[in-house]
Amino acid sequence: MNIEEARLYALSLPFATEDMPFGDDWVVFRIGGKVFMFIPLSATEPRIAVKMPPEYGMELRERYSAVQPAWHMNKKHWNDIYLTHNYLTDKQIKSWIKQSYAIVSDKLPRRVKAELKIK
Repeated sequence: MNIEEARLYALSLPFATEDMPFGDDWVVFRIGGKVFMFIPLSATEPRIAVKMPPEYGMELRERYSAVQPAWHMNKKHWNDIYLTHNYLTDKQIKSWIKQSYAIVSDKLPRRVKAELKIK
């Protein structure tokens, strides 16, 4: 999976938006105003940052060199996924993006969920 495919998949999720609040170097993906994925465009190696349950993120870091603590993020919850490692499948990467989206959307305030019609 490349950066554009990750971007398009994230935007395919209901109510997902993208913006660049930190300038031209970072693309931020949100649900209900809350971030579920980052893409650092100036990174030397293509990667995305997604939120995961802490214990699951630690397990993946031990299993895959392509999963690392996210740079400039809370390393307990956020993980960088390096997209150039060919042993990661598109299916895995999509599931981690979707999981991050679900973690963030589940924690949205009731008012925001009601506005977006999220159950």
